[in-house]
Order: sequence, then structure tokens, then C-alpha cells
Amino acid sequence: MRVEQGPPGEVPAAVSLNELTAAARQLITPGQRRFLGITGAPGAGKSTLAEALEAALAPDVVLVSMDGFHLANAELVRLERLERKGAIDTFDGAGYVNLLRRLHGREDEVVYAPRFDRSIEESIGSAIPVPADIPLIITEGNYLLMDGPVWGQVRSLLDECWYVEPNEDQRLSRLIARHVEFGRSPDEAHERSRYGTDGRNAEMIMSTKANATRIVQLPELPVKPAGS
Repeated sequence: MRVEQGPPGEVPAAVSLNELTAAARQLITPGQRRFLGITGAPGAGKSTLAEALEAALAPDVVLVSMDGFHLANAELVRLERLERKGAIDTFDGAGYVNLLRRLHGREDEVVYAPRFDRSIEESIGSAIPVPADIPLIITEGNYLLMDGPVWGQVRSLLDECWYVEPNEDQRLSRLIARHVEFGRSPDEAHERSRYGTDGRNAEMIMSTKANATRIVQLPELPVKPAGS
């Protein structure tokens, strides 16, 4: 695993997951709350890294994913966007920003965040409890570094944002395998990953890399299991 500092920093030597964990641990200050964002193109390994950090830093961290703000399938059907699920306009961006702001405020004893369940392709509301005394929030998703009146607010709410950039062949193979696991044919998975919604999203997300505080290059990672 190799980490590069984002512009205008210099590129450090190769590091391990332990060193990434140490970098995240430096954000933990009792009595305060910090936010670490993890972003990258579809299949980059964002959630795998985020979950590894959450496990290593427990109980001082809670992982809140942008994917919990997928619009419901019924709403995507109404909006005629179901076939583009995963595109930036298929999320409740304002809801995500509002959750981050509420987590910043720490005015409630517990804030509940939604969780996206891939096994049913729907979000489950109030599934993730975030107590007020948790000092580090990790949040991951595709669009954390985007510009615009809504999404452009996210970056200012994060203390750091890491951009995950694996070898492109590894990213695509993981993404295709994940689509096949969740019911698409190999041809459909290949088309969506390279040229369809995921391909177009990847190009847009890659254009945001310069706004990251770190560029993280990951080795081969397993496909996410069903329901995660």
C-alpha cells in the first residue's frame, strides 16, 4: 500500500495499513470531533479501507457512508433514473450534508445515520448510532470532493479527505466481479463498469483527485460480500 500526499505535498515512501491507521489515529482527540473522508472511483476499495480503519480504531470511531443516502428505488423509478443508480443525481446530497453538519454540532446524545444494504439495494434509515462522545467520524463515498452548491459543501466539513486510487485493472476487475455477484451477467457487468454509469461516474470522480489531502494506492482487495 502506498500513500502520496495530495498537492502541493511531496510523495513519501511506501507505507502499510498500520501506518495509514496511525495517520487516522492522529485525528483522534478526546473531547473533540474530527472527520476523515475517503473517496475514489467505483470499485477503488473505499469501503474496504474505511471498514479496516474503523475496526482498528474502535471504539473511538464510527463509519458513516454516503451510500446511505441513495434515493429509494421507488423514487428512482418515479424520476426515471433507476438505470443510472449510483450517478450523482441519484443521491440525497442535501440530506448527506445535513447529517454531517448535525454530527459536527454534537448537540444530540445520539445521532442515527442510514446504512445502504447491497443485498436489497436499498438504504435502511436510523441504522448507525453515533454517540456524541465519538471523537472521529469516517465517511466514505464517491462524491466527497465534488464542486457545486450542495456537494461542494462536503469538503469543508472534512478535516482530511483521502483519495483511493488502485491500479486501474484491479479496480475494474473488482467492480465487474461485484456486479456479477449481485446478479448482473458478465457482459452487463463489463459494460456498466467500463462504459455505462460506473464508467462515466469514474471519469467525473477522477477529476476531483487534486482536491484530496492524500492519494492512497491500495493492493488487490477482496470483493465486498453480499449485504455489506
